[in-house]
Amino acid sequence: MSAARERILRRLRAAQASHAGGRASGLSRPSIQRRRRMIPPQEQTTEQRIEQFILAAEKLGSFVQRVAGPGEAVEQIMSLLAGDSRALAWEAAQLPIPDLRDMLAALGVEIAAQADEEARVGITGVSAALAGTGSLVLESGAGRYRATSLLPDLHIALLSPEQILPDLESWVEAQSKAGYRAFHDASNTVIISGPSKTADIGHELVKGAHGPRELHILLLGA
Repeated sequence: MSAARERILRRLRAAQASHAGGRASGLSRPSIQRRRRMIPPQEQTTEQRIEQFILAAEKLGSFVQRVAGPGEAVEQIMSLLAGDSRALAWEAAQLPIPDLRDMLAALGVEIAAQADEEARVGITGVSAALAGTGSLVLESGAGRYRATSLLPDLHIALLSPEQILPDLESWVEAQSKAGYRAFHDASNTVIISGPSKTADIGHELVKGAHGPRELHILLLGA
């Protein structure tokens, strides 16, 4: 074995031993400890963050409506259903309004099976919202059906103010502190930035090519 090859292998072994020792002792690597954010954090009040999110989301073509509580949210949903008698929805425990399914059923709206491709409206919660880009983070999993936000022509997302984070880096930091639960437990994680749109063919903007044509965000209690 050449001297150069031996030197390289020694360095690799030393690096592996150092990394293993850090994990065993619960210490973070220095490079992680010194990591700097690409976007410097801003001092914001909750209201400022909400306003930033609304402005960014509307620039993307989303519709954002503040609603005082569950009753007003249901009124908005019924208005968006526009007479439809069925919709797709996440399970009750995964929605910020646990009684939403029952409230809609009392008004004659059936929650359709997830395989129902004819349902025009899908209702979901969100995992987080990103104020800097107006985006929504959705994690699929038990009771949080992927098709609900992808198949229907109109997606209604229910959002609580405390779910609004400054930016994507803040969300990743939160996942790190939680042991990256979203990446381990979710069947998939998507970041939605406005309604589905593409301009692949002839640079002509087309909405609804790969998902909902409309995204309506109901901001609860804000």
